[in-house]
Amino acid sequence: MKILVIEDELKLANALSRGLKQENYAVDVANNGNIGLSMALHDEYDLMIIDRMLPGKEGLEIVKEVREKDIKTPIIILTAKGQIRNRVEGLDAGADDYMVKPFSFEELLARIRALLRRPAETSDNILQVGDLTMDTSKLEVRRGKKRIKLTSTEYALLEYLMRNEGRTLSKDKIIGHVWDFDADILPNTVEAYIGSLRRKIDKPFAGPELIHTLRGFGYRLELEQ
Repeated sequence: MKILVIEDELKLANALSRGLKQENYAVDVANNGNIGLSMALHDEYDLMIIDRMLPGKEGLEIVKEVREKDIKTPIIILTAKGQIRNRVEGLDAGADDYMVKPFSFEELLARIRALLRRPAETSDNILQVGDLTMDTSKLEVRRGKKRIKLTSTEYALLEYLMRNEGRTLSKDKIIGHVWDFDADILPNTVEAYIGSLRRKIDKPFAGPELIHTLRGFGYRLELEQ
């Protein structure tokens, strides 16, 4: 899962980035409203955390422009303004949640989890393709009854594939979603991780293979009939 943080307070931005990465999220950070808006419009994110008062472009304007482009990514507004009218303005602009500074990081994580459970296809914590299941609350993966141990990057890659069941994802799309913006990742890195996932979720089992390669196009996770 990939999160965009748009926050001009460097200390807070860095703390959010470190904390979210420890929770196995990929994180991109922008410290300017114009840069943040460009990233929000041109990259794919699972959730955005946007400060209200930003240099370049104000946070609510970013939210409005994102929604005008029909981008439905969940958005949490961060602000020092805690009056009811300020919260109403944020929600009316298109934000999904509103947190007043200072806030508890544990509460932020809880709100992130709640927002990421909202889509209809992931209305609970369980993702499933065939007999492969992922419990996103416990960070647990099983095929049938056997639990599968994954590294944090393997887990992030598998979650992205499972959330896009049946869709062919290019290497560039996978790199852009699973790894941070500034990570130095090559296309063969994706091949290596796909190979590692196959050895863990496909090869040891008698059931049908779930990860499919479409040469020249990318990869798809699907239970083929």
